[in-house]
Amino acid sequence: MAKGKVRRRARKILGEEPVALVWCEIHKPIPAPPKDVHRAAGKGRLKSRHHWLWYVGAVVFFFVVVPMILLDGLGRRLDQRLSGRSRDGRTGQPSPPDTQRSGRGRSRERDRGQDPTNGVFDGDWNLTAGRLLLRWYGYSPSPKRLVMLTRDRICVAASPRRRLSPTKADDFRTVTEFTLDQARIDGEAGQPRGYATFRLAFADGSWLELGRLGEPEDADHFLRTVSG
Repeated sequence: MAKGKVRRRARKILGEEPVALVWCEIHKPIPAPPKDVHRAAGKGRLKSRHHWLWYVGAVVFFFVVVPMILLDGLGRRLDQRLSGRSRDGRTGQPSPPDTQRSGRGRSRERDRGQDPTNGVFDGDWNLTAGRLLLRWYGYSPSPKRLVMLTRDRICVAASPRRRLSPTKADDFRTVTEFTLDQARIDGEAGQPRGYATFRLAFADGSWLELGRLGEPEDADHFLRTVSG
């Protein structure tokens, strides 16, 4: 369960003991909103800020690892062609395209094209979930949010830090909250750990899906609570 620091901080900002709480994230990239909607909302960030080590790793990957992979692949293709010529004196004929596989690929692309939100939210930027998404990274550069349930509220908290430990964070603050007639949590107990998700569903019909639930015991207790 959440460590003492987290629970003490939660009690302090809520004014009562939380019924359940869990750290979570938007587990897929936020889709791009229409430019006029984004501009009207202040053009806030739609991605989390990466630690500087992430950028170092990206540079190393693109300028060291990728060239090595390309060179290795080129060397293998040359070896295959040379060995083929040595066997029969002819260059290998290209294999016919796998039409079934390419068909499946096109089908997946069509499916993705039909869901521009990628399952992140309901798709209406003017409703509650869409407006919350537009402000998501304005609350904190970290993608992690602490969702806390009380007897009559759903509270979402964030830490001002870019990096935090979900078991030790003690500087988070409430960034938005909803009464139970404004929002509810839709989730199922017994989901596989590491893949569990839940939806924050609003009275106007909009919804936002959250995943990457932190602390397995907190996640299990949270999902049991909302599914009961």
